[in-house]
Amino acid sequence: MSTGPAASDQIAGRLSRHTALAVAVLLLCGLTLAFAYANKARCAGGPFYDNGRSAVFDVIKDSDVCYSDIQFLWLGRDIDRHVFPYVDGGITEDGALTGGAVEYPVLSGTLMWLGASGADNDAEFLRYTALILAPFALLTVWLLVRLAGRAALLWAAGPPLVLYAFHNWELPVVCTAVAAVYVLTLSRFSLRTRGMLAAVLLGLGFCLKLYPGIFVLPLMAYVWTGGHAAATARTRDMRGALLAAAAAVGTVVAVNLPFALAGYEGWRASITFQQLRQADITTNSIWYWGLRQMFGEDADSESSFQNAVTIASPTLVLASFALAMWLGWKRYTVTGVFPWVGVSGAMLCGFLVFHKVHSPQYTLWLIPFLVLLEVPWPVIGGYLLADAAIGVGVFRYFYSIVSGTSVETMESIVQFGVWGRAILLVALFFLFIRAGLRGARAAPPAVPRVEPGELVPVA
Repeated sequence: MSTGPAASDQIAGRLSRHTALAVAVLLLCGLTLAFAYANKARCAGGPFYDNGRSAVFDVIKDSDVCYSDIQFLWLGRDIDRHVFPYVDGGITEDGALTGGAVEYPVLSGTLMWLGASGADNDAEFLRYTALILAPFALLTVWLLVRLAGRAALLWAAGPPLVLYAFHNWELPVVCTAVAAVYVLTLSRFSLRTRGMLAAVLLGLGFCLKLYPGIFVLPLMAYVWTGGHAAATARTRDMRGALLAAAAAVGTVVAVNLPFALAGYEGWRASITFQQLRQADITTNSIWYWGLRQMFGEDADSESSFQNAVTIASPTLVLASFALAMWLGWKRYTVTGVFPWVGVSGAMLCGFLVFHKVHSPQYTLWLIPFLVLLEVPWPVIGGYLLADAAIGVGVFRYFYSIVSGTSVETMESIVQFGVWGRAILLVALFFLFIRAGLRGARAAPPAVPRVEPGELVPVA
């Protein structure tokens, strides 16, 4: 291999181009975030009611598609009173949260409290929260550029970031999931150490929005089978896999335990709230728009429908997880490498299809997998179209219902979004497992530190 001046110039040129790309994508992402904030801020601003709610919010939030959970939750969770979450909270028998309890895991609740610090109204709460969340989007795109190159533009300038960046508290959890992939792919530590670090990040993600926790299982399989070293020499590292699991569980316990001890009822209320949530018109799920049509309109039929969803939804979600792991293992027997990123993406697809709630902003969870994995761009374009039908159409649909205008057109758009996403998620489930990593061939090889008894990958 050449190590002379010409080779050095080539390396320097490549690094320079990579840096220029990273800077350009970061700037573009910053511009997209500015548009995202401006979009939501249309619903916020004076005059305000005595409780700090913008008078314009309820008037235009659906008709102008500027609704955000951030602004909405200024009221009803004691956020406006600056009550620290969970400690004194609880939940009533009919599922109403009280005393500072919120429906999200503890790190998201803490971010909500931080965003409200110093805020006297929902407009300030939205602005301060956006300032807290934006750095996570920028860090995510930097990691994606390092991992997948120009494909990171899908995150930096795609419609989902405009629609959902400041819709809810999704940006930190997406960042932890992408950071876990980065640590395992490009960091220069042993596989066992990388697995533990990635597991810690996934544990933190679980404490933000739960879903990264499902990626620990494919991560364990990747570490156990020796990672990319398995492609040249089959090896097993059960201790490394168990250490990764312990790192994830330990992180979740360490983060949650202080909240559980300080106020168990308030901490438990966030879990109970999600368990009690029903598949209704706000959930955008196949259950409401599909299975519900098989039941009647009376109260007994509605109860039967919700009971059916309570059983079918988790059963099918778990079945999809098992199928993804099995298909990933089959892929490993062919390629010699367990496709942990692809399996993680497939598990996420299974969750999104079968969970009883499919909020619009969940698209941000999926976008990094569309960036990282070699999925056909027409499929991605189709998914973004279906997602836009939900991200815009569902609020116009709500406005049509409230205003008394014809709902047929907007209902058709919403159904197109619901079923279009579901069909494409099923397709992506299988595509993800077989797809290679976009930047795998271009990424500089890591030079791992070797644990005793661990195989060194052969280039």
